[in-house]
Amino acid sequence: MEIQQLNNFLINNWPIFTLMLLWTAYWKGMALWKAAKKGDLKWFIAILIINTIGVLEILYIYLFSKKREN
Repeated sequence: MEIQQLNNFLINNWPIFTLMLLWTAYWKGMALWKAAKKGDLKWFIAILIINTIGVLEILYIYLFSKKREN
């Protein structure tokens, strides 16, 4: 893809990228907060480094963080 085509693509689709950014930031923040409160250092580092557009974060919040509570 040429630079001009890429530039046009980003300009034409900025609402999608903005929504993805907000979605990811929300879930990443929630998961990092929960991991820090629980002292899950490995999960905190994984969530901080790996970008999965919210998938890993949601899995941690609703699945993996619950296992320790039981």
